[in-house]
Amino acid sequence: MTTMKETEVKSISRNKLLGIAGLGWMFDAMDVGILSFVIAALAIEWSLTPEQMGWIGSVNSIGMAVGAFVFGIFADRVGRKKIFIITLVLFSVASGLSALAWSVGIFMFLRFFVGMGLGGELPVASTLVAESVEAKERGRVVVLLESFWAAGWLIAALISYFIIPKYGWQIALIITALPAFYAIYLRLNLPDSPQFTAKRVRDRTFKQNIKEVWSKPYVKPTIMLWILWFTVVFSYYGMFLWLPSVMVIKGFSLIKSFEYVLIMTIAQLPGYFTAAWLIEKVGRKFVLVTYLLGTAASAFVFGNAETTTLLIVSGAFLSFFNLGAWGALYAYSPEQYPAVIRATGTGMAAAIGRIGGILGPLMVGTLVMRNYEIGWIFGVFCIAIVIGVLAVIFLGKETKQLELE
Repeated sequence: MTTMKETEVKSISRNKLLGIAGLGWMFDAMDVGILSFVIAALAIEWSLTPEQMGWIGSVNSIGMAVGAFVFGIFADRVGRKKIFIITLVLFSVASGLSALAWSVGIFMFLRFFVGMGLGGELPVASTLVAESVEAKERGRVVVLLESFWAAGWLIAALISYFIIPKYGWQIALIITALPAFYAIYLRLNLPDSPQFTAKRVRDRTFKQNIKEVWSKPYVKPTIMLWILWFTVVFSYYGMFLWLPSVMVIKGFSLIKSFEYVLIMTIAQLPGYFTAAWLIEKVGRKFVLVTYLLGTAASAFVFGNAETTTLLIVSGAFLSFFNLGAWGALYAYSPEQYPAVIRATGTGMAAAIGRIGGILGPLMVGTLVMRNYEIGWIFGVFCIAIVIGVLAVIFLGKETKQLELE
């Protein structure tokens, strides 16, 4: 029987883990959020074409795909904590250096390594947190971890609004990179996942782990996760990396577009918090399906909005539902696999998702160049999201409060 003192100690430990992991997550979000505003600024400063703008977002996702796959596999071999630290170091250094880029080629080269660090960290972080808390609160805590992403995006929007127009995009990138080193310092004293420490098998090869992800017991959840991750990341990066630029295309000034995106970003926080509350009440599948359908509906309205009010309101709902769905996705993914292949399975699914993140911004850039309307482009994302919903409904299993293997 658990005593009150033991419960209090577990609560402190959980909150410390959530705070330290969440801080790094917040800095990651700051960088991704800043990138969407930086792309809009670079388009003016470097006279970029829509295709070049799309490539900047996509090369970030290429790095994320590589990072999620490679670091996810290594996390099952050397531990979640070590990879957690390595990925944040890689991300922070590359992000700071990208502020010194003097051409679009150099900028994209550095953004690849930023993406590698970011793509490796996120699935490993969610795996570490999922394995370190009790089943009855696991989903809620992982969604709360994801809520730090909203805080990071909000800070990114504030930095972009006040810093980029006056001081330039380089200063904004440096501001986002430097605090991440503090998170690295905090992580040095972070304990590794108790499940990894107890169950690690050093004589297992990378090939064995990859093969087991596709073994008979895990084929169905793997297919479901790969479809879900691809459609969610494809639509998210296609829409959100282009938000400030879409506002400019719709006729607003750069500063005014930053202002409106800042307002929309605030809606991410209640999206996470409602998802965190619902996920342990009604389950993962319900939250994913409901919030993704809400995302699709909001994207359709946003893409076709012709008034400022409708644009801001639909954009706020888009942020609310999409980021709530992201929280549920990160809670749901590690629950599909046993400890020995958990980071590998989650990392591989995230890597497939990042392929969607590569294609999304590129598709928008290409279609804008060919004079397709924004409403038609956002309609493509609506269809993709519905496909992800169908995968969850027909292939997903409910994992609410399920004890992890």
